[in-house]
Amino acid sequence: MKITKLFNDFFESEKSSGLFLISCTLFSLVIANSAISGNYLHFWHTNLAGNSLEYWINDGLMTIFFLLIGLELEREVYDGELSSIKDAMLPIFGAIGGMIVPAGLFLLINYGTTSQSGAGIPMATDIAFALAILSLLGNRVPLSLKVFLTALAVIDDLGAILIIAIFYTKTLLWSNLLIALSIFGFLLILNRLKVRNLIIYLIGGIFMWYFMLHSGVHATITGVLLAFAIPFGNGNTKSTSYILQHFLHKPVAFFILPLFALANTAIVISSNIGETLTQNYSIGIALGLIIGKPLGIFLVSLLAVSLGICKLPTDLNWKSILAVGFLGGIGFTMSIFITLLAFSDETIINNAKFVILLSSLIAGIIGYFSLKLVLKIPIIENKN
Repeated sequence: MKITKLFNDFFESEKSSGLFLISCTLFSLVIANSAISGNYLHFWHTNLAGNSLEYWINDGLMTIFFLLIGLELEREVYDGELSSIKDAMLPIFGAIGGMIVPAGLFLLINYGTTSQSGAGIPMATDIAFALAILSLLGNRVPLSLKVFLTALAVIDDLGAILIIAIFYTKTLLWSNLLIALSIFGFLLILNRLKVRNLIIYLIGGIFMWYFMLHSGVHATITGVLLAFAIPFGNGNTKSTSYILQHFLHKPVAFFILPLFALANTAIVISSNIGETLTQNYSIGIALGLIIGKPLGIFLVSLLAVSLGICKLPTDLNWKSILAVGFLGGIGFTMSIFITLLAFSDETIINNAKFVILLSSLIAGIIGYFSLKLVLKIPIIENKN
């Protein structure tokens, strides 16, 4: 199996980022429920150029996160684990199952209610957290399982991006959208003309982001569009896409995502946790992430292999697929992001964030111990 250097770099940075994110999340939760809670919450709502600091993180800096996701997806499609249709089919079907089943369970509980717009919340997998948990198992984890989870999470994110674009766009200002898409088209033409100057693409991306922001479509979509406009070339270390992706790894992993975590997990935990957990949207999120994700990933993957559409790698078995499916239930970043788009009531948003964190924690713990149970400890040969 071909594993590129950039895949290993991606895995390592996401793994480290996940451990750092866990620390930031715990810190934010503790401070938000301490004596200085008021000042801490107020800080994230500090006015900056007409909008809150939290707004600029979610609508501005997170565009760079989506740019990195787009670049990773582009690399996977052109020269990575998704470049071979045969290799790509298993995580693709796993991701499809991991999106449809959680959304279905959420709608089963919430259909016809005001909270049905939250169906997208349990559909995405947080790459950083999932890989961080997987990394705790060290050399027990087969390489093909790392690839499966990484590819599945990347495809999940693409699905979440499409869902945001299609279902969470409330009003459209067509003039601004057309300008943004025209800029995108112009950048694609530059790509075809083999223009490799990264600065031109970044400047174009900034203008595209501005018009997308004022179009009604969520501005972070710009990041993905820009990623596919940036020349991939032959994918080597001198290609424009590689240079930018390599540069963005650490700023995104250790600055942007931690800031997002700090700003969006400043959650005041309700004294009546029982009431919070029994809301329809809470039950839907919990069922979707803890049960829907692993069940969907496992069943649709099993169906695809049974139909002969793809094959299960020789070093994996169905127990390991089900176990890693629980890690797919770690929603966090994208789940919280969609929560902010799905709901407008601050109480519901706050409660949903808490349930996402709790459900992701439970899914992560089940996933870790399940994998520890089914993955064999590698035998180290004595060379003496």
